[in-house]
Amino acid sequence: MKKIISLALVATTFLLVGCTQEQQNRMSHGIQNWTGTNGIMEIYAGDKVVMRFLKVDKMTTGIGRNDGEKRAYRYSYGYFDANMNYKVDEGEKKVYFEVSDYTNYVFYENPYF
Repeated sequence: MKKIISLALVATTFLLVGCTQEQQNRMSHGIQNWTGTNGIMEIYAGDKVVMRFLKVDKMTTGIGRNDGEKRAYRYSYGYFDANMNYKVDEGEKKVYFEVSDYTNYVFYENPYF
């Protein structure tokens, strides 16, 4: 059993070393999308936060149904933080939202929870 695990580790190491940085980034993003993150999405108007969404698992790029081309927006689900206190309070619902390439936003992992 130890021999099989050792061989698997060696094979994985050689596989990763042989990948380009771009391939490694794609694999990392795929793993992150699969596992999800406890993210926060903040929408800005100038330098002021005007909307905040909590418990966002991941952002997904829109893709055309017929042509498979990437679209100029990203979407996800999250809890709308109406009072902007970084907590999901009673009455704050999980909602669908989209942001375009022209929206000023920051998406980051929640450092509070």
